[in-house]
Amino acid sequence: MSPFPSSAPRTEDWHHLRLTRDDGVATVTLARPEKLNALTFGAYADLRDLLAELSRERSVRALVLSGEGRGFCSGGDVDDIIGATLAMDTAQLLDFNRMTGQVVRALRECPFPVIAAVHGVAAGAGAVLALAADFRVADPTARFAFLFTRVGLSGGDMGAAYLLPRVVGLGHATRLLMLGEPVHAPEAERIGLISELTAEGQAGARAAALARRLADGPALALAQTKALLTAELDMPLAASVEMDAATQALLMNGEDYAEFHAAFTEKRPPKWQGR
Repeated sequence: MSPFPSSAPRTEDWHHLRLTRDDGVATVTLARPEKLNALTFGAYADLRDLLAELSRERSVRALVLSGEGRGFCSGGDVDDIIGATLAMDTAQLLDFNRMTGQVVRALRECPFPVIAAVHGVAAGAGAVLALAADFRVADPTARFAFLFTRVGLSGGDMGAAYLLPRVVGLGHATRLLMLGEPVHAPEAERIGLISELTAEGQAGARAAALARRLADGPALALAQTKALLTAELDMPLAASVEMDAATQALLMNGEDYAEFHAAFTEKRPPKWQGR
């Protein structure tokens, strides 16, 4: 995402989520616990715009996405979204569905790692938000359910048909997207949907620890690694190795690469600058 701002001022006034910051680590909490953090039109729009804003300001080096209360996110609000979409025309529906996809693109394209801290339900759009993160840290209560076919829609919603096969393989993705059955934490870990399975109640703490580790690391190298992981998914090998070569040449000309050599020579930890 471009770091260049428009004339609109940055804001901390987000109505549909809670944002906290701690020395390069941002935590975004979905905060409708009475509705299992079900998403509204405003929540999607806030996530889209917040991720763009954090990407532009370049002070965030890692982000934790979590849910308040008994679960991570139960998906789109049945009344506020599903009920409302029944009254929309095709142009309005296209605008809405494009917006949900923009949130997923923002998660994949932001220049910092995203860690989803999952407990309880991650269903529908909530499952896709977790899927779009770079890491999914979950406790034993976590269950993922891609419910789109169960409401009469395609399982390929918000990029799920693109992302899920690349995380768990085509066979598992076909089962999860077509049947919409819940996948509980042990199976989710077995098929690779969970990056780390924690003790109960510890997903948030472990996600925060991972975010701190990443934020204290070489930010530019991590950003470029994330960009390459996304960009090279559909590239032939020749294009991928050429992109890798160009990226490494740029990073080898950076301050962090020289800092590693100095730190190694002086037998001390590197002081990463993200440059």
